[in-house]
Amino acid sequence: MATPILMPRQGQSVESCILGQWYKSVGEEVSEGDTLFSYETDKASFEEEAKEDGILLATFFEEGDEVPVLVNVAVLGKAGESFDEFNPGKETTTETTQIETVEEAPKVIEFEVEDSLPNKRLRISPLAKNMAEKLGVTVQSLKGSGPHGRIIARDVEMANATKPAMQPGVNSAPKTVGEKAPEVVLEESDDYNIKAIPNIRKLIATAMHQSLQNSAQLTHHMSADARKMMKLRKKFKQQFADGTVSQNVTINDLVCFATIRALEKFPQVNTHYHGDKMKWFKKVHLGLAVDTDRGLMVPALKNADDLSITGLSSQLKQLSTAARNGNVNPDLLNPAAATFTVSNLGNYGVEMFTPVINLPQTAILGVCTIVPRPKEIEDGVYGFVPMIGLSLTYDHQALDGGEATLFLAEIKNQIENLSI
Repeated sequence: MATPILMPRQGQSVESCILGQWYKSVGEEVSEGDTLFSYETDKASFEEEAKEDGILLATFFEEGDEVPVLVNVAVLGKAGESFDEFNPGKETTTETTQIETVEEAPKVIEFEVEDSLPNKRLRISPLAKNMAEKLGVTVQSLKGSGPHGRIIARDVEMANATKPAMQPGVNSAPKTVGEKAPEVVLEESDDYNIKAIPNIRKLIATAMHQSLQNSAQLTHHMSADARKMMKLRKKFKQQFADGTVSQNVTINDLVCFATIRALEKFPQVNTHYHGDKMKWFKKVHLGLAVDTDRGLMVPALKNADDLSITGLSSQLKQLSTAARNGNVNPDLLNPAAATFTVSNLGNYGVEMFTPVINLPQTAILGVCTIVPRPKEIEDGVYGFVPMIGLSLTYDHQALDGGEATLFLAEIKNQIENLSI
């Protein structure tokens, strides 16, 4: 019996995924473990492997389509087996669909678009339809090159390429899932370009706006003597080079370690604010802001307070690598997954900034660069000391200024007296 291939659910918060690339064609033999297709959520990309041997009998969606999770995207079975019962388009009531046979072409869902002529319809794939809307291409004037005259993505691309330079255009298309989204130019002139905002930037913008609109955010700044931390960093770096430790512990790792210790002493900061109530966590789930090609991501490291400094360093590295590669668990990217977030801009030379809280978290720590500042070394004797800047943004609805300041001072104390 034929077996349907479902769009996987990557995390409980994910309702749909974008189909990336088909690695197998309809009619092609498939072995267990072969990669069938790639797909992505808003922030991560994945690949789906075949669970059994067979022939790819049909595919129901095209590359670039947004597909609800747990919906059939393809059928695997033996040659000649019926697969019509697995077609998700048969359940569609708001759109008219046309299904191709295996012998003709991959089986896909199509939109039918009204033409200006009476009783005439144009068949167009969802990907081509979305692309035409973005690029301003009039589909009624196109001749489809797909099966039975269906308009497909390349028809829209070719039509767009022949338009005047002032018309909307797409600069380039990503070759694989996980690459940066293509830049869609909405308007060009000698003086400027107007570009569409990528989906990931829209999500980030919405989250930041909601954060500032729904909380009373205030930032305190403080500096910590970084001499001891820098000595520890130098020690770990040498041990890593000698092979005596397996992890190259960084300054950021040490700051995160100190922050976790401070959160254990100030559990009121390790919380989520929900208006008339607060959720107090018994464990520290540390969020780490990671700059990626697709935008800012903040994956959460669960139970970070259970880890040694080398364990913490290893886990943070794995988490940031997964975020940059686009294969991090989407559940870990949910702001509610972390209890507190650290955002480090020290590598960029930033001396002070105001991080924005990932609601419903009650606070976020911004880590700044290390700069030499005058400090009293002993009575009446001053010298320049390497100081690391710390910027704590907190929700004044959840925390008072006094306890926020004491918490920031505890981070400073932990950094200056690291004992590892």
